[in-house]
Amino acid sequence: MASNKEFVQYIVDQCAGAGEITAKKMFGDYGIYCNGKIFGLICDDRFYVKPTEAGLALLKTIDLRPPYEGAKDYYYIDDVDDHDYLSRLVRATYKELLEPKPKKGGKQK
Repeated sequence: MASNKEFVQYIVDQCAGAGEITAKKMFGDYGIYCNGKIFGLICDDRFYVKPTEAGLALLKTIDLRPPYEGAKDYYYIDDVDDHDYLSRLVRATYKELLEPKPKKGGKQK
């Protein structure tokens, strides 16, 4: 089951205090990005955040599970209505994640 576009936009809006939040469709669901760095997934209208130590320290409830069959565990975030909490969680998670690798085949200037 794919995620509802309205739910995806709601999550984007709720996390907006962390930076430039975008969502990109991936395999029927969505990757969610902060300032170009992927920090989570939205699968079947559920929000998941990559596990980090900083994120763990902020979690209200620790619920580690795969967002889809065969995936690594992510933090499942049940409380998506608290804008400040989500913004803090995304900011903390973002700081611990590696920068994305440059895309191959890009035009050189």
